Amino acid sequence: MDCIRLVELVTDYLDGVLDLDTRARFDRHLGECEGCHNYLQQLRSTVGVLGKVDSGQLDPAFRERLLAAFRDWR
Repeated sequence: MDCIRLVELVTDYLDGVLDLDTRARFDRHLGECEGCHNYLQQLRSTVGVLGKVDSGQLDPAFRERLLAAFRDWR
């Protein structure tokens, strides 16, 4: 697995929906690539922090800009 493919699959990895073969290749790549390992850790931290934010606390305009930025990300 290369870095680009790992980035494409990272949300499925975090959601635990990868098949066993893909999960094994993903884990093997993480063990060999410090950059992807760091990327995964940063993404986990980001998800953890954002999970604590009450969407009612966000300015509606900011919330919409944030959603728009990620809407077509994949």
